Amino acid sequence: MVESPSPRRSNRNLNKSSPGGTSSPTGSARKKRSWAIHSFAGSISERDDTSGLDSPPTNRDSSASTAKKRRSTTKERSAKDPHSPVNHLVDSLRPGLTLVCIGLNPGLMTAATGHAYAHPSNRFWHLLHDSGITPKKHTPAETRDLMDLYQIGNTNICERPTRSGDGLSKQELEEGAVTLDKKIAIYKPEAVVIVGKGIWEAIWIVKKGKKKFNDPDFHWGWQDEEMQLGRVVEADGHIVWPGAKTFVATSTSGLAATLRPAEKLAIWKPLGDWMAMKREET
Repeated sequence: MVESPSPRRSNRNLNKSSPGGTSSPTGSARKKRSWAIHSFAGSISERDDTSGLDSPPTNRDSSASTAKKRRSTTKERSAKDPHSPVNHLVDSLRPGLTLVCIGLNPGLMTAATGHAYAHPSNRFWHLLHDSGITPKKHTPAETRDLMDLYQIGNTNICERPTRSGDGLSKQELEEGAVTLDKKIAIYKPEAVVIVGKGIWEAIWIVKKGKKKFNDPDFHWGWQDEEMQLGRVVEADGHIVWPGAKTFVATSTSGLAATLRPAEKLAIWKPLGDWMAMKREET
């Protein structure tokens, strides 16, 4: 009787054999491996909702991710600042001044130090010197010294400190414009410089009795006499005081980047020439 050949073992079964010679995994092992595979697949399915391992993120996921990474704007941070932070800046005003610089409001660093235009990114002190308004470059700590040195004063349209001008309301600006006009009428400086178009817009709205700024004839530099700050006119039209010569200049804030430095300097230069002339007269 011919013996039939023994069955040939497949390589697959050999590969499944354990080192101890067991030919196949036990039922328990198969169940564990099956559970692990399903568990791993399930974990991928769950992660796909948030991380998108095998597919691009949905618009919703992309927006959520962007929202987490986006830095808050200066306006948003300003809105979170204290409504009335401590303000150590005081006006530099007295009768007989040649020029008064009118800013928007104290920034947080200015309010904390009591020195005007104190933030390092603000170009005020550079422009004051480069334009010729002051013969040398001064520092924020010398704010009040300018009155004795050059008869230059300083004030703001709004007193409340904020991180940026966006933190001020339209009502605050318009009320500040009224107060500012009265202040200039009291101290009667020879001239004022408006440090920023936004300040001038608030002044213009109040003087013209308008709801918004829409002056088609706006221009930098010296303004018409009827728009001069502090102007006092009686009911019968008699001009008690014509007001301070009013010069509108650019903002010096580091956040105001619409104009290049050279363009800002060109706008400030006529005021510097006028101040140089006034110094020669004394």
